[in-house]
Amino acid sequence: MSTERPDNDVTGPRRRRTPLAVASVAAAVLLAGGGGAYWATTASGDGGAADGGGNASRDAAPVLALDAAEAAPATPGDPDTPPPGIAPGEPDPNGPPVVYRAEGKLPDGPDKAAVHRATGTVTPAEVARLAKALGIPGTPRTVGASWVVGDEDGPGALLKVTKQAPGTWTFARTTPVEPCEPGKMCANQSPPEADGKPVSEQAAKAAAAPVLKAVGQEDAALDAAQLMGDVRVVNAEPKVDGLPTYGWTTGVQIGPDGTVAGGSGQLKALEKGATYPVIGAEAALNQLNEAGRAKGEASRDIGGCATPVPLEGEPKPGGEPKPSDPQCVPSNGKRAPVQHTVEDAVFGLALSYVEGRQTLVPSWLFQVRQGSGGPESTVTQIAVAPEYVEKPATPTPSGDRKATSYAADGRTLEVTFWGGVCSTYTASAEESPGQVRITITEKPQKDGACIMIAKELKRTVTLKEPLGDRTVIDAESGATVPRS
Repeated sequence: MSTERPDNDVTGPRRRRTPLAVASVAAAVLLAGGGGAYWATTASGDGGAADGGGNASRDAAPVLALDAAEAAPATPGDPDTPPPGIAPGEPDPNGPPVVYRAEGKLPDGPDKAAVHRATGTVTPAEVARLAKALGIPGTPRTVGASWVVGDEDGPGALLKVTKQAPGTWTFARTTPVEPCEPGKMCANQSPPEADGKPVSEQAAKAAAAPVLKAVGQEDAALDAAQLMGDVRVVNAEPKVDGLPTYGWTTGVQIGPDGTVAGGSGQLKALEKGATYPVIGAEAALNQLNEAGRAKGEASRDIGGCATPVPLEGEPKPGGEPKPSDPQCVPSNGKRAPVQHTVEDAVFGLALSYVEGRQTLVPSWLFQVRQGSGGPESTVTQIAVAPEYVEKPATPTPSGDRKATSYAADGRTLEVTFWGGVCSTYTASAEESPGQVRITITEKPQKDGACIMIAKELKRTVTLKEPLGDRTVIDAESGATVPRS
């Protein structure tokens, strides 16, 4: 089935921005050259040497089918500063390959470890428990494929939780706008800027405690060093099965008055899945470097160093660019690798997408320093033995993915994508036992003037059967569509 409605009315209701925007506080390190796309992790199914884990006999554990990457394009800039969209420690996809060198001996780690994943749907009781901890009155109600508590259209507080696991939740509290007195120019009146000071780290952790307890992370490792103006952010990284995690972060924003001003995270509890043999840190680092070398071979540039063409009548430049210049590529087309130092390695669980579902996968968490005295960051590499990892399927060369995310509630599938206001869009689904292929069809407006504006759109498709564990595929690109 499909739905259709025109999108050339730009005067309708819009999502209201709040003074305290809900920021995603989970550091998402998307390492290019890993052969696949993972959120906050890298993986390689055929790179580097493997230790004893590679010789383990196969058991009942299913192969991990990792999803393909959809990295944002890099933007050239200061060579010492990551381009927009690239996290600290993340190699620039258009830059030179990165080589990681360890300081001292790396640990072996355990022989095996399990994946963890949230399953099922979020209940109204779970949402109500979180709403109570946030101080939001009201009963959870259904809006599309989400639970909502609070006021969507006016000032106040709003909690939104996707019904499908992992139950991604966002919360924002806004300051009510004072009524305008007659005779005053206040048509564009907005809340005054806060002039307070952020609360202490200890006070912020205490204020965030009820929220963390409501989401089952009262024992998580806390970091309250992050500041957003006068708002202090408490980042909670839980331990799962006794292991540290990376990417499964709950962020709670505490305002200068000591109240919760915003936050985000996952509500549904994690469940233990299949157990896999794992490799040691040295073998994982070899895989990481092998992926970087493969990237260097695959991304050769045109040889030589380009020089600006002088204007007519102007003298030619006196010199050629030096090979050290960022825009200069040696004549053999290869860029010299950049070396980062691995100062520590910890075995844990890092977030990845497996068959379209967020999954905590056994991984090595490398503490990396960029150059001498450079910034520190965490780089992750999957630790599951290579024979248990299925390389991501290469998307069809038809172009970018149209569907950016989806939410599911039984047979209802809500698809999110970007489109223009000058067209009408329909969404349709082709179902099979293992997947649902979504097609977004655009019908341009024929008559009348229209401003070319792109905006985020949603369409709802009714499936023949509940989505269940099936993977959602964008039919145009062949890429897996992640849950919202």
